[in-house]
Amino acid sequence: MRDNPLVLHVLGARPNFVKAAPVVHALAELGVRQAIVHTGQHYDALMSDVFFADLNLPEPIANLGVGSGTHARQTAALLVGLEDVLQEHAPALVVVYGDVNSTLAAALVCAKLHIPFAHVEAGLRSFDREMPEEVNRVVTDALADLLFCTSPDALSHLANEGVDPAKVHFVGNPMIDSLFAALPKLDPEPIKRRLGVDGRYAVATLHRPANVDDPEAARELVSAVLGVAEHVRVIVPLHPRGRTRLAEAGLVDRENLKIIEPLGYVDFLSLVRGAALVVTDSGGVQEETTMLGIPCLTVRPNTERPITVTHGTNRLVTPASLPAAAAKALADGAATPAGELPPLWDGKAGPRIARVIAAWLRGDNLSPAGRGTVG
Repeated sequence: MRDNPLVLHVLGARPNFVKAAPVVHALAELGVRQAIVHTGQHYDALMSDVFFADLNLPEPIANLGVGSGTHARQTAALLVGLEDVLQEHAPALVVVYGDVNSTLAAALVCAKLHIPFAHVEAGLRSFDREMPEEVNRVVTDALADLLFCTSPDALSHLANEGVDPAKVHFVGNPMIDSLFAALPKLDPEPIKRRLGVDGRYAVATLHRPANVDDPEAARELVSAVLGVAEHVRVIVPLHPRGRTRLAEAGLVDRENLKIIEPLGYVDFLSLVRGAALVVTDSGGVQEETTMLGIPCLTVRPNTERPITVTHGTNRLVTPASLPAAAAKALADGAATPAGELPPLWDGKAGPRIARVIAAWLRGDNLSPAGRGTVG
């Protein structure tokens, strides 16, 4: 391995920043040279730029500014932009996060250029190939040189897919690291005052293609959210994706329903921490509510994070069942996780990942996850 090798992190969307921050900070502690590429997949400043400040991330060396578009157009722009950046900087290792199109594009470019890459949050599966994120996960894991898993079920999925166990490491969840670090700053009162909210409220985040791209699905979802609003005030930080479609379906300000712009990391989690209920179709929010002990209703037929159901406060619902499920959750009051937090959700995933990467850069032999977790 060459002297002073570079580790390059490719980030494109809100969850990527949250997962990357503990890894970036831990690698810095070990003296590893590193840099960030921001693909601009989330082009709204409140969905991306503010996270650099909230999470104390260094400025990116490049912002590709790819913006939105169809999957093909967005991925094509990512492929071209990332190829140029990787050829210019010649990293020893690229680190990708989660399951967004930026993750897939970086994996493909690395494979074509023969640049090793690591996938943080490997092995999660919904087993629903109609989800674009599921395709991204499967392809990325098939190509990755290092695979970092957040839950035991992910290890099983990778083994079933024939991934070499020497590449796989069970490290815990770096998104929970970020949440642990932010906890002292998560005070609901300032954001509630800014929004003019008092009393009990629910928070809803809605953006999955299956929920918002089809007009009929969007109408069903909006009708369900309005049903929840009959029981409690609902605050919706509205993701740019699907905003127009949801507004056309009736998701607009009205009594007991407040539509707001996306929030930064600390503001959003402060709002969630004070909520009586969260309604979502996001993967990361399922994990964050599990850690915070907030009742969470996920409007999806499946989840790649079943551990948030077995060990947390998450429940899967359909649009039709959402209002009744919300009423029950509100009547039951504060949620209690089904048991202890999931294994290794202890705020130390970032250092575990950093130690494996540093050892890999040195050329050390690594013990696979199949023979034990990373300590």
